[in-house]
Amino acid sequence: MEILVIGAGVGGLAVSRALLAAGHRVRVYEQAPARRTGGKALLVWSNGNAVLNDLGISLDGVGARIDRIDAMTDDGRLRTSMDIAHAAGRFGFATQAIPRRHLLERLGDGLPDDLVRYGTSCQGVSQDDDRVTVTFSDGSTATGDLLVGADGHHSAVRRHLWGDGSVQPATFGTWQGLSPIDIDLTGTHRHLMITGPEGACGLMPAGDGLLQWWFDVRWSPTDPRPAAPLAELRRRFGRWASPVPEVLAAATEDDLEFFGHHWNKVRPVWGEGRITLVGDAAHTMPPTLGQGANQTLEDAWVLGRELARGGDPAVRLRAYEKARYPHISLVSRLAKRNPANWRIPPLLGRLIPETSQTGMLARFSNRLTTPAVRSA
Repeated sequence: MEILVIGAGVGGLAVSRALLAAGHRVRVYEQAPARRTGGKALLVWSNGNAVLNDLGISLDGVGARIDRIDAMTDDGRLRTSMDIAHAAGRFGFATQAIPRRHLLERLGDGLPDDLVRYGTSCQGVSQDDDRVTVTFSDGSTATGDLLVGADGHHSAVRRHLWGDGSVQPATFGTWQGLSPIDIDLTGTHRHLMITGPEGACGLMPAGDGLLQWWFDVRWSPTDPRPAAPLAELRRRFGRWASPVPEVLAAATEDDLEFFGHHWNKVRPVWGEGRITLVGDAAHTMPPTLGQGANQTLEDAWVLGRELARGGDPAVRLRAYEKARYPHISLVSRLAKRNPANWRIPPLLGRLIPETSQTGMLARFSNRLTTPAVRSA
């Protein structure tokens, strides 16, 4: 089949790899003028790494393996510690923090040089019983057998299907950076999550001497943006225990980017006819579980599996959405409830043995992953 993909991010490239490997003809359209090289780091959990492995992609040599997640209080006390290496052993794939640009490079390696047409913005979509047509901002069109909207939070394909207003702001926003910060944590396999009255902080080694760091604060779209955001972060979080002050001292304004958290209720059927969605286009969620890219990769894997079964393409797209719905709706609800910011009393953390916490993590990870991906 001739399959059109809108968006050349993680979802678009992963879908393209899966569909090209199955013998389909794929054309990708991306509104950015060239391959994206910005963005910070993300966490590829065992489920995401399993999909990448099936797509023939290794993360060897990039990023940093994460073996532990330690939840801390703002004054430096340990709340809980979870053994990610144990969970990785159970599922067969490590958890890795990796700069987004490196993941996009690995997803793009080996794909045809002319696969992606850059600088092309989707403006309209139409379909009949046999074909789908996309109209672009320059007046050109493309026609194919199927259309996959992988165009993210602001998806033009989703707007065609659902209209406006389906994505709503959540209650937190994130200031984040990816910086060469020379502290002991940067060279480890340990991920810190720190919470206090002022908000939450995450610190995560990302390889090559880089540290991914972020601060979550209460936010709404009407809030004015601070004139000096780094100074505001230092004022708000600077009294927290080490290594937070050291990170803030080493950071620069150029490192900073902000994004407000958004969420949409996942629909049991999110496509129509010969059109479907993957990733944030279908299920925008807050980043509190670190599952956004991982669930996008699962989408690509399940979509490729369903189309490989043959038959009526529209029926296969609905089967893909049906297979994904129970799992992604669970992940989305958990992300919206913001579990990263739960205040776990220190005494409770000490009363729960680490082996029990590790078992809880394994069961939680199991719930985040589509059964078909777990058994792949």
